[in-house]
Amino acid sequence: MATRLADVLFQRLDELRYEPVQKRVRALLDGSPAVDSAHAVLIWEPRRVVPQYAVPVADVLGELLPAAPHAGNRHGPGGQPLGPGRMEVLTPDTGFGVHSAEGAPLTVRLGATERVGAAFRPDDPSLDGYVALDFDAFDTWLEEDEQIVSHPRDPFHRIDVRQSSRHVRIELDGHVLAESGRPHMLFETSLPARFYLPIGDVDTDLLQASPTTTACAYKGVATYLTATLSGRTVPDVAWSYPDPLPDAVQIADLVSFFTERVDLVLDGVAVERPITPWS
Repeated sequence: MATRLADVLFQRLDELRYEPVQKRVRALLDGSPAVDSAHAVLIWEPRRVVPQYAVPVADVLGELLPAAPHAGNRHGPGGQPLGPGRMEVLTPDTGFGVHSAEGAPLTVRLGATERVGAAFRPDDPSLDGYVALDFDAFDTWLEEDEQIVSHPRDPFHRIDVRQSSRHVRIELDGHVLAESGRPHMLFETSLPARFYLPIGDVDTDLLQASPTTTACAYKGVATYLTATLSGRTVPDVAWSYPDPLPDAVQIADLVSFFTERVDLVLDGVAVERPITPWS
């Protein structure tokens, strides 16, 4: 019987996973080199949906010091339901200090700068001699000579943007927020298709700029819009990428909505709201 590949990957989500990379990986701390490795691996702790970099201990240019068992960034949700079995996964919003593998937290010291709990030495023998590093604890990360943002890219995750003529209507509480016959559709592994619409097809009278920004490793830095409808405010219901990364240049300045929070009518057919960590 044929196997759906996404199901195979999801079944391994509760295991410690790793994948070697061929890129030179570097990180800066307070402007100084802190990591420089040609032997990095991507590591996913159990139930983590995005990877971090792990490097040989010798490729950390500062000191690695013992840290308390619960040291490091532990902010954010402890788990969000995802996938067919509604497994509680750890999203990028869950701090690095929430560990789901056996191992020892470490502090990175570079000169007078310390990042408590910013490293983690897993006990797994396949990763002997490696330490995983908190992407957010360092100022800048480089793959070869190009800066990356948010987190390392997953080699089994991708985005595709396609121009479409499908008819899209976005509604909320009976108000039409947007209607377009010229969307760009963004397809991203394991996520619902997103519809990016020209600003001229969006009712900007119902939307106001939000101070929220987020970073995506594949698309860049997003800005957000809040909807105000009949006295009810729905924060950060839509977003846009003013200056997207090269893989997403087609969606520059277009507007997309969380179809988890609004009603989507596609080619005249109402679409059920998907269930994701953003619901």
